[in-house]
Amino acid sequence: METELRDGERLDELQRNGYRIIQDPKRFCFGMDAVLLAGFARVKPEERVLDLGTGTGIIPILLEARTRGKCFTGLEIQPESADMAKRSVALNGLQERIRIVTGDIKEANRLFGGGSHHVVTCNPPYMIDHHGLKNPQQPKAIARHEILCTLEDVASQASKVLMPGGRFYMVHRPFRLAEILTCLCGYGLEPKRIRFVHPYTDREPNMILIEALKGGRQGMTVEKPLIIYKKPGIYMDEIYEIYGY
Repeated sequence: METELRDGERLDELQRNGYRIIQDPKRFCFGMDAVLLAGFARVKPEERVLDLGTGTGIIPILLEARTRGKCFTGLEIQPESADMAKRSVALNGLQERIRIVTGDIKEANRLFGGGSHHVVTCNPPYMIDHHGLKNPQQPKAIARHEILCTLEDVASQASKVLMPGGRFYMVHRPFRLAEILTCLCGYGLEPKRIRFVHPYTDREPNMILIEALKGGRQGMTVEKPLIIYKKPGIYMDEIYEIYGY
């Protein structure tokens, strides 16, 4: 199926099932963090998945390609991004498997109902008000800074829409790890797996991948580090596998 691109948009290959995605570089394009999160999340057959703040729909599309989940929903507050996500879903013929909803993360429980999903994923804004410079382009600022939702909003709504024993997956930055773990536990999301992502073997981690279990018992596994590059421009083998090359 072909689709008409709007001014400034481009069509990118996803290296999975021949899928493609519509993006606009002036707004926000998905990064490695979204791809790594989709690779880290575990979705069992027939499970229902909700992605909070889905942007252009990259995580639901990748999870549909990688897993045997029953259905995938992306929630996005910015209408232009949600529109791109819907058109990407249609472009790939996935309307029966993926639904894009325009709405606020803070309203997720009202929109979808309590205990309605087995899995929730989120690639949230990393920065709070005093962290770094806000992007003068508002769509990118919303994606990177806690302007329209906070870490607490994400945790509280994820906890509400997850069924007991449901799993929450998030990618974030290590400098907020203590705050993240405290927040998740405060909403009954017990951290179970964590993986640090390093750009090179001799560099500090710049991302973290977290799995939390709603109502889970205490006990967390720290998995082996995920290293991105062997050398500049050359990924480690595991990264090529995650990308689907």
